[in-house]
Amino acid sequence: MPTHDYTTRILWTGNRGEGTAQYRAYDRTWDIAVPGKAVVQCSNDPLLGGDPSKMNPEDLLLSALAACHMLWYLHYASDAGIVVTGYTDAPVGLGEVGRGGAGRFLKVTLRPHVVVTRGTDLAAAEAIHHRIDAVCFIARSVNFPVDCAPTFAVAPG
Repeated sequence: MPTHDYTTRILWTGNRGEGTAQYRAYDRTWDIAVPGKAVVQCSNDPLLGGDPSKMNPEDLLLSALAACHMLWYLHYASDAGIVVTGYTDAPVGLGEVGRGGAGRFLKVTLRPHVVVTRGTDLAAAEAIHHRIDAVCFIARSVNFPVDCAPTFAVAPG
């Protein structure tokens, strides 16, 4: 199977002047700075003293799972002749923190809300969601279950 590389650039922005001389002397902030793309400012989880106004690794992982699922859903819906006019997702990740602060995700539930045109076979539209776990790059790369609990609405008109 062919392979290819993915790259990014992480740039620590939390040096307050003395680096990591003391545990509380630095911020847990960084930028994702990929050339040619918008910079994403990040911090660690607010539970660990991070800046709640910035994305953290857990947010990014949930977002990546939801986005990958959405892109495959839109592809398969288009192939099936199902017209999607709106799509949002509010995934929920269940995590645990063990001794010493080591954490992990136990599972993620995607909660896509899909708006389709009148006359759409909703059973067929829902069935597409359950095919995606076999192809989604991100979901296939994690070591916890990714469930999907979709809801649907019919666009007016």
